[in-house]
Amino acid sequence: MNEQRKFRPKDFSSDQNVRWCPGCGDYAILAGVHRALAKQAIPPEQIAVVSGIGCSSRFPYYMSTYGFHTIHGRAPAFATGLKIAKPEMQVWVVTGDGDGLSIGGNHLIHVLRRNVDLNILMFNNRIYGLTKGQYSPTSEVGKTTKSTPMGSLDHPFKPLQVAAGADATFLARTLDVDAKVMQPVLAAAMAHKGTSFVEILQNCNIFNDGAWAAIAAKNIRADATLLLEHGAPMIFGADRDKGIRLVGLRPEVFVIGENGLTEADAWVHDAHDPEMTRTMILAQFESPKLPTPLGVIRSIERPRYDKGVHEQVNQAAVNGNKNLQEMLVGRRSWTV
Repeated sequence: MNEQRKFRPKDFSSDQNVRWCPGCGDYAILAGVHRALAKQAIPPEQIAVVSGIGCSSRFPYYMSTYGFHTIHGRAPAFATGLKIAKPEMQVWVVTGDGDGLSIGGNHLIHVLRRNVDLNILMFNNRIYGLTKGQYSPTSEVGKTTKSTPMGSLDHPFKPLQVAAGADATFLARTLDVDAKVMQPVLAAAMAHKGTSFVEILQNCNIFNDGAWAAIAAKNIRADATLLLEHGAPMIFGADRDKGIRLVGLRPEVFVIGENGLTEADAWVHDAHDPEMTRTMILAQFESPKLPTPLGVIRSIERPRYDKGVHEQVNQAAVNGNKNLQEMLVGRRSWTV
């Protein structure tokens, strides 16, 4: 029945006034999610959006789906419970670099290692926006903010590196202003069975304007970013004249045609590589030394926690435990 229904982006938009600062990158992300959802055959009533606390966490209000605005950093826990209780639902987690990597860091790494069938969007603007501009776990060293007037001393997280360290089965990155990259990334995330983690580089024009200006501006984006495609060589640049090669395990930029190097010398991207070594190398790429990777970095299969829970419950029923009380008491119990 779902395949017969046609959806439009506005079918996923709520009647609430969108209350982000004018010019915020969140508007572009919201529009991108609306478009992506409209292209799949899942109706709004079979989708839920779960968030924590922060500017990004207002997302459920603007979705004509089920939504939960939960506790700071704990959205993955709520989403896990929801997915187990209602496995037929498509569940999204919307979080920020502060919500997801500081107080929520522990919850994030565990949902990734468990591989629950969730779609996680992390808006990374390198700042705490809702609380008016303090540095976040992704802020660069030396960042001057209200909470670090002499510059931040903290070494920042790279979100994809954290997720890779938790053995996440799906890793991707996109820009808030790049719909051409965002749409296929979101489609791939929705199709993935397991936890999909998408970092969205997002601009906070009030408290950290230009956070990603070094790669996001249209006139430099082609030279500052690397659009990944499974099975394709890593070629980039406005003239498609530069490539990435591996010298041992060290990535290196080269110019096609110089020193006898050709496109055939470029590293060929394998998003389905089960080993983590090369994924971790890509997760550490950082402009300007290396182009910032965009697109799907990793997409592999691994047993899912939510599916395993249901299999165990079904097996318990087969073994004779017909209800929750029987499963709690079991057959080997005694009265003292």
